[in-house]
Amino acid sequence: MKTLEAALSERMKEPGFRAEYDALEPEFAIVQAMIDARRKSGLTQQQLSARTGIAQGDISKIETGDANPSLNTLKRLATGMDMRLRLEFLPEDENKRQVYR
Repeated sequence: MKTLEAALSERMKEPGFRAEYDALEPEFAIVQAMIDARRKSGLTQQQLSARTGIAQGDISKIETGDANPSLNTLKRLATGMDMRLRLEFLPEDENKRQVYR
């Protein structure tokens, strides 16, 4: 039986799969950042729920990628973890920077 990493590595060689996977990177990054922040804060989902008023089930859905939180929800979660939220827009390629007027 293949490991998840081996199966993913094999599928990433397929251009169509790779493009779809790469398109989901921002969602994966938000999910991972939230999980990492909550763990760094030493909080369980239930404790974070109590601090924010956001249902534990909704926090779970966000952390599994089954929900798309609003910016307001992300700010509430950050506050509940005694953190601040930072959002960045980065150029796809540093060499292709454009000036928009």
